[in-house]
Amino acid sequence: MRPPHARPGPRPRGALAALAAASALVLLAPAGATALPAPAGPAAEREGVDLTRQRAHWIDATTVLWPADPDPAASYALAASADEDFDIVGGRITGEHDLFELTPDPGGLTDDQRAARPHLDGLAVLDAGDLGAERLRTALTERLTVVERDADGTVTAATGVQIPGVLDDVYAAAATADLGATWDGAGRPTLSLWAPTARSVDLVLTTGATGGVRRTVPLRRDDRTGVWSVRGGAAWAGRHYTFDVRVFSPYADGGRGAFVDNRVTDPYSVDLSTDSVSSRLVDLDDPGLAPRGWGDPDRKPAAVPFEDAAIHELHVRDHSVADPTVPAALRGTFAAFGEADSAGMRDLAGLAGDGMDYVHLLPVFDIASVPEDPDDRAEPDCDLESFAPDSAGQQACIDGVRARDAFNWGYDPYHYTVPEGSYAADPQERVAEFRTMVDGINGAGLRVVMDVVYNHTHQAGQGEQSVLDRVVPGYYQRLDADGGVETSTCCANTAPEHLMMGKLVVDSVVTWARDHGVDGFRFDLMGHHPKQNMLDVRAALDALTPEEDGVDGGAVLLYGEGWNFGEVADDARFEQATQANMAGTGIGTFNDRLRDAVRGGGPFDEDPRVQGFGSGLYTDPNGSPANGTAREQADRLRGHQDLIKVGLTGNLRDYRFTDSSGREVTGGGVDYNGAPGGYNLSPREAVAYVDAHDNETLYDALAYKLPPHTPMEDRVRMQALSLGTALLGQGPVLVHAGSERLRSKSLDRNSYDSGDWFNRYPRDCAEGNNFGVGLPPAWDNEDKWVYARPLLADPALVADCTATDASRERFGELLRIRESTPAFSLGTAEEVQERVSFPLSGADEALGVITMHIDTAGLAGEWSSVTVVFNATPAAAEQEVDALAGADVALHPVQAGSGDGVVREAGFDPGTGTLSVPPRTVAVFVENEP
Repeated sequence: MRPPHARPGPRPRGALAALAAASALVLLAPAGATALPAPAGPAAEREGVDLTRQRAHWIDATTVLWPADPDPAASYALAASADEDFDIVGGRITGEHDLFELTPDPGGLTDDQRAARPHLDGLAVLDAGDLGAERLRTALTERLTVVERDADGTVTAATGVQIPGVLDDVYAAAATADLGATWDGAGRPTLSLWAPTARSVDLVLTTGATGGVRRTVPLRRDDRTGVWSVRGGAAWAGRHYTFDVRVFSPYADGGRGAFVDNRVTDPYSVDLSTDSVSSRLVDLDDPGLAPRGWGDPDRKPAAVPFEDAAIHELHVRDHSVADPTVPAALRGTFAAFGEADSAGMRDLAGLAGDGMDYVHLLPVFDIASVPEDPDDRAEPDCDLESFAPDSAGQQACIDGVRARDAFNWGYDPYHYTVPEGSYAADPQERVAEFRTMVDGINGAGLRVVMDVVYNHTHQAGQGEQSVLDRVVPGYYQRLDADGGVETSTCCANTAPEHLMMGKLVVDSVVTWARDHGVDGFRFDLMGHHPKQNMLDVRAALDALTPEEDGVDGGAVLLYGEGWNFGEVADDARFEQATQANMAGTGIGTFNDRLRDAVRGGGPFDEDPRVQGFGSGLYTDPNGSPANGTAREQADRLRGHQDLIKVGLTGNLRDYRFTDSSGREVTGGGVDYNGAPGGYNLSPREAVAYVDAHDNETLYDALAYKLPPHTPMEDRVRMQALSLGTALLGQGPVLVHAGSERLRSKSLDRNSYDSGDWFNRYPRDCAEGNNFGVGLPPAWDNEDKWVYARPLLADPALVADCTATDASRERFGELLRIRESTPAFSLGTAEEVQERVSFPLSGADEALGVITMHIDTAGLAGEWSSVTVVFNATPAAAEQEVDALAGADVALHPVQAGSGDGVVREAGFDPGTGTLSVPPRTVAVFVENEP
């Protein structure tokens, strides 16, 4: 996103649409997402009376907030009505209702109330007094309106009421309730749904996914928790079910609000029918849902400390859809990961052998944007191979079917705790097939991370694919001042600051870890979560034990996007899980600072040729005026080199070093677009990367930024050097699948909906690297076509086998160096400060060259120091390191045996301590013990 993984532009089928700058991200709603009704009709036109908005807030049992200064001559009341004819006409309330007097409290919010809801500070406080527990609970199932009346009793102003606060207050006991389906020792399920505002809830059981024998069973309400439940018999196992919920929705009737009868799936579903039409009652402990050997602890590779983790970011469909070694029926599915002899699985096993630890899967929970029944999908009917490399034909053909094809990144949550059906060869077997995937990845020597998206839902309100908001309307989504759903994440934002949405996040993550063998979670737009919610997730995972749960929850990874933007920005509603706020928690955030300094520019540059350290800034200029004068380039490169140094330390806030001007600074004192460069307190908290699924791949970014005449051999070298800045630093590293093989998306910067064609991940080098397969889709790249056309038309930019094989070899060598060398996995800020230095940093530092020295005395291994030189220039570099004079220094054994003859030319002069490094090369030197 922006930053660092942006998904820009309108998104016709959901997921994220992003426009942002630096670390402030602004997202736009996609054209196809369900919007809540805008105020309309006569009610919206009445002066002071507007029942299409919810501008009052009931924040606890006795406190209501009013959005204006109270009129001393007026009185205030809360109207509660179960009458469908309720209205305010001519200043009079029609329909049966109760009025509860509200008394203005000039003292305002208490300190605790203000701390819990800082965005509501300044609203007028009205005291509701004691309504009585029973009447209060009943009122919460009715239409609620706050009215202002003059001395004659005429209603002069009125608005609807937002009720998440009072629901959390009244039903706090629900935080410990078991929701969804739970099973007893006799195989009998209990189904529970939190629906405190519902007037009735019935369970609808069917023998088939969409029909068959139907049975309706009423649920019983627990007034203490607001949970409705029913206990079933063992014969219910395998049945499909939905809930019929009678509830008031402020979004019904064109936004005027109405009582509705919603048939909904279970928000706590663990299995679903095809296309998520109904939930399915399954016990996740059922052996029939497990592949052979499932749960065998010896099958799963041992966990590694987070600071050591190397993570391979992969899309399920990309992994196998174009792999001819996978049976056709299994391509693009979970089951393809069970084909151990396929090209894709051999690739994963090879990466594991080199030192990769995890596969990070883009969203694999149930999504709303891909038809799960293959018969409902459509694929391009054009001969895509026939178009020219720089043609607009490919993307135009894909545009015609992209709403119905099989591809999407999947940032469109429908049900959070069920595997996605379109990735199953049989959607009815999605649970078993998901576990087959996990088992296959484990068998290849890798653990599994899930990309999770709890920050928004695909739809809200009364939308067809809305679930949460049709069970408890206006609760699970984050609302604006008028009661509309906030959409800063792209779609309908959720509100994990509310008790039961926060609980849903925790419960869902625990289910994936405990019952599906997931070893880590990457939180999409984590900055939209409260920090406390993430700490609650961490605590719940830490409580899982091998003895009780079959899982060591403390070893499960947590990291995410800590961006600061939208209605929650700058802790406006709560302390966010942003980059700076997560420092000290051990939960990782993506390091956009390193990414931007290495690649150059930012994701939204008008001219994509803005260069950085890894793309030739100043040392190999590409001629774009966007780079500025030579002096401006030199100054910018110095700043980039400082940011990279901080990144190499794990982006530590308090790390002290000499910057490029010769000043003594800390990581937090290095500038990043007006923000601190370093922000972490531990190296394990910064996830380093230089490309990911968002934005152009690294190869494509370098295609834009390196001088057009750059030979392919040098492009390979700059790809390796750029990846090396992430791989050879402290802390975890994430690498986009295929970057090790120069993967291209034909310059597509936002391929979430670009189909298999632009997202192809060729396994056979004879197929090239997917560069030059057409102009990237106009819906998010047309402004870059003027730059893209000449590049895509250049056959020299299509990588051949020599190039992709060389790139994979260089990447594997860097991985092996990282994995085998303790110098790159220092666990604490103190140790990094003590051991890591940049001996040539200062006003005289060479531009385009960074030298990092790591004192390894006392660490496991035979060396007393490790020194890395990143030479991003087109000339050889000589780096004199005084500490190495007279020492026994040699090229790292992995590089000494490299197939790259250039890196083997790197040398050392013991007389002066000078390291000689060839152009466009990252070289690692080791000092033998004396």
